[in-house]
Amino acid sequence: MSALTYKKMNKKIQLQDLGIKDYKDTWDYQENLFKGIVDLKIQNRKEETNLSTPNFLLFVEHPHVYTLGKSGDISNLLLSEKQLEAKGATFYKINRGGDITYHGPGQIVAYPILDLENFFTDIHKYLRFLEEVIILTLAEYNIKGTRSEGETGVWLDVGTPFARKICAMGVRASRWVTMHGLALNVNADLGYFDNIIPCGIKGKAVSSLHVELGVDKVNEEEVKNKIQKHFSKLFEADFQTVSS
Repeated sequence: MSALTYKKMNKKIQLQDLGIKDYKDTWDYQENLFKGIVDLKIQNRKEETNLSTPNFLLFVEHPHVYTLGKSGDISNLLLSEKQLEAKGATFYKINRGGDITYHGPGQIVAYPILDLENFFTDIHKYLRFLEEVIILTLAEYNIKGTRSEGETGVWLDVGTPFARKICAMGVRASRWVTMHGLALNVNADLGYFDNIIPCGIKGKAVSSLHVELGVDKVNEEEVKNKIQKHFSKLFEADFQTVSS
């Protein structure tokens, strides 16, 4: 690694907790951050400069919404437009990978908007690291999260009739810049998953941390702190909390 390349790497991540925020507004915000990083990289290349690129991690909780990835099948949404409206939910077809998923209250959504050239240029490794962040977080609650071969995200009791997904993932990357991310069910109303075929996978259930622990409510701030801790360790990154 050359001195110039090393100097360019910026492993500081700006952490923003957006609280409860509309999905489309958050998507637009992500796109702006994403575009800012990509534009800076293009500028660096054109002008032969070596300005460091920023990194972000957004925590957010969305009102009820279903999103369909670019390779997803609309038939995996089991509600009509009127039924969506009756449930107070919205629907968006978006530009991440993966099929259909649900976001809503009681779910911690994390959107890393990173320049992977600040860390490592390997999308497969990036996805595995995101899964590992959640696996390590669940382990702190004595819950064994695992991977399921050929399926992204974090699962419980893989290989048994009781296999269930607790964390969904879907990302987009361009010029080694990432967006979208993961959604961990912490205090989620699992009834909303009955309205879709989650991630397009038939016959597999979903779960939530509060259900697995047998409690009414899990402290979501505590879970976010654990996610941040494991993210920092795996990516060898330093976090700087900024106001949203």
